Amino acid sequence: MKKAVRVILYIIGILILIVALLLAWLSIAEYRPEPVEKEDIVSGTTADLTLTPGSTFSVTTWNIGYAGLGAGSDFFMDGGTNVKSADEDQVTAYLKGIRDTLDAEGKANIYLLQEVDRDSHRTYGIDEAEFLGKNSYTTALNYSCPFVPYPWPPIGKVQSGLMNMSEYTISESNRISLPCPFKWPLRIANLKRCLLVNYIPIQGTDRYLVTVDLHLEAYDSGEGKIAQSQQLREFIASEYAKGNYVIAGGDFNQNFPGTTDIYPDRHSDLWSPGELDSSLLPDGFSYAYDLSSPTCRLLNQPYNPSDTENTQYYVIDGFIVSPNIRVENVKTIDAGFANSDHNPVHMTVTLLDS
Repeated sequence: MKKAVRVILYIIGILILIVALLLAWLSIAEYRPEPVEKEDIVSGTTADLTLTPGSTFSVTTWNIGYAGLGAGSDFFMDGGTNVKSADEDQVTAYLKGIRDTLDAEGKANIYLLQEVDRDSHRTYGIDEAEFLGKNSYTTALNYSCPFVPYPWPPIGKVQSGLMNMSEYTISESNRISLPCPFKWPLRIANLKRCLLVNYIPIQGTDRYLVTVDLHLEAYDSGEGKIAQSQQLREFIASEYAKGNYVIAGGDFNQNFPGTTDIYPDRHSDLWSPGELDSSLLPDGFSYAYDLSSPTCRLLNQPYNPSDTENTQYYVIDGFIVSPNIRVENVKTIDAGFANSDHNPVHMTVTLLDS
């Protein structure tokens, strides 16, 4: 009996040591970005376009779900069972479908993408930015961890973030860190949210079109989204005060106004987004979104639109625009959630001559 107890204690000791060493390694390797970091601009073929006051152009935003969350997928954080629900061939097929959509219904002059993997275990090391990249583009990490140890099997290595593509010349690109709501040890293997901010010169002026790509907190208790939204508000207000044109777009992980009237939340026990209201908008700014189709589905099961009881929809993707921009139209592209758990949102705008 004493020998058995010693063996059990020995095994427990080994397990504790392994966990301690893992936490120590992840703490040392933790991604700690600076408050503001310059990002490289990858120059590609552009349409040789320029922006001037009065220009009309289009923008598409899309959370591509790292090309691993298409129609056949569910996800453990949303009430599903899978950590990695797409094999390598399926990830490649989803990526091709995403690229086809961006070249057709979602075709735009500027793209604001989220959840773009660069080198992740869940997407088999595929550089999705290189796969999708066209024109000039920039990227910014918001999830960088050498090994995410949960759940089981573990997520593993993640390198993922935001991507902005533009037919216009980008003069500067910055990664701006957002507040992280998580404490140690959850923080060390969690997302470090950010804004990816690009500056596009307005010809004949000293002003810029400032595009802000964002993906706000999802799985927090609410304080993270509030703090990040407040920093976003302050930033876009400061850029407008300089005389710039500002478009902020992406996955807010918060319902746009009027959403729940059309898509009521019947599964709040699994995951629920926050709620956007006018408090996020600086004076004169406005939301641009479309309620005619949902922009996101709950990943509690593979997509089955005929199962109306268990299929949950949201409208959490869209834009904020400054007062010197007129929205001509905005539409959610109903892509049937074939290649991502989100649908893209396409917007056409005009820069006002003011």
